[in-house]
Amino acid sequence: MGEEDFTGESKPFHSSPEQLTGISNLRKTIDFISSLIPLSHSVRVFAGKWQLIRNKLGELYSGLIAAENFDSGENPSLSGVVLSILATTSECYDLAKRCVNLSYSGKLLMQSDLDVIFAKFDNHVKKLSEIYKKGIWSNGYALVVSKPSLGASKEDMRFYIRDLLSRMKIGDLGMKKQALMNLYDVVVEDEKYVKVIVDVGDVVHVLVGFLSSIEVAIQEESAKVVSVIAGFDSYKGVLVAAGVIAPLVRVLDCGSEAGKVGAASCLMKLTENSDNAWCISAHGGVTALLKICGEDCKGDLVGFACGVLRNLVGVEEIKRFMIEESAVSTFIRLLRSNEEVILVNSIGFIQSIIYGDELVREMVIREGGNRALLSVLEPKLSYSSKTREIAMRAIENLCFSSSTSLLYYVRNGEVSMQELVKKLTANRFRSMLSGIWNS
Repeated sequence: MGEEDFTGESKPFHSSPEQLTGISNLRKTIDFISSLIPLSHSVRVFAGKWQLIRNKLGELYSGLIAAENFDSGENPSLSGVVLSILATTSECYDLAKRCVNLSYSGKLLMQSDLDVIFAKFDNHVKKLSEIYKKGIWSNGYALVVSKPSLGASKEDMRFYIRDLLSRMKIGDLGMKKQALMNLYDVVVEDEKYVKVIVDVGDVVHVLVGFLSSIEVAIQEESAKVVSVIAGFDSYKGVLVAAGVIAPLVRVLDCGSEAGKVGAASCLMKLTENSDNAWCISAHGGVTALLKICGEDCKGDLVGFACGVLRNLVGVEEIKRFMIEESAVSTFIRLLRSNEEVILVNSIGFIQSIIYGDELVREMVIREGGNRALLSVLEPKLSYSSKTREIAMRAIENLCFSSSTSLLYYVRNGEVSMQELVKKLTANRFRSMLSGIWNS
């Protein structure tokens, strides 16, 4: 029975060099790599090293496909590299089988062998890239394929995406960045391109790999594209299966401001209804998000970070961890922000974390959450009426479960605060009467 490889095509699960006869070395190598990738997924040991090897296999696969598409298989320089790649792939295939069967002689020796294989693949990628820059690109391939017009056929769209994919894989830094920008433009303009990206297959893996790039621009642009894809429920699972969460969390931890915005936006979409909560927590995502909220970051970034944490707070164990990490005091401080996007999202988080939990509600009151919310209603502050309305509702949710808090403000608060609490109380009382009369 065949297994699907990352291109979506059915491949024999245990192809070997002997089975790949009667075809060109280039095609033989492509088929062998596409067979090795699913085999590597069945390895249950040395997961980190196999992931690194898999990333290199993906790069080689796309590079060789590009060579085949542009009739470059007879290039003497390329032919030599292809034979070397085929030999290394054969070695890797043998190591994969030994790892699957747990038939290796020792862990340290196998780790050393995997390091050697990774280094060989990395060297092949570099050589392949150099050949393409000198050869294929100078023979007209550097010409940009025109973006299909709206309403173009699926085949035209696929051809355009494949062209961008090749540039992302074997182009130089500038070409990769431009390809990512073009990719972002089309997925924003026409959502049908998102399906094409998933159908082509390797694009998602390339994007996920780019999230770990040391090039800031590549990381930022890939995060933007991934965030758009995450907005479609049908494809969230594809991103998660491709391993997107771990690199997104790393971007949150040490990426640029723009990269963090893209990563947080993506994670907010991936965590709707508390989905993938444990995966994010396991990779240190909660700590990274709380760190963002505790620093002087821009409104959009903090807003998205708040959104992710709000999605995760429904998982009781994660909520307890947030509380232990001083999330309550962090968000009460954010309630005093002059940026409305931060303020509104902070109010939303506070309401989520206190929902159905009297102890946390009392903690918020004890640490001054009610006073911070009341200050939003001060006439001298320039918050919008909508933000004030959100704050008033939060005050009701927070204070009406605590008569002590209400009595404190009625007895001891400033006159303006006393009037506000009385008004809120009167409104609540009228609502209760209305419910009784209409029942």
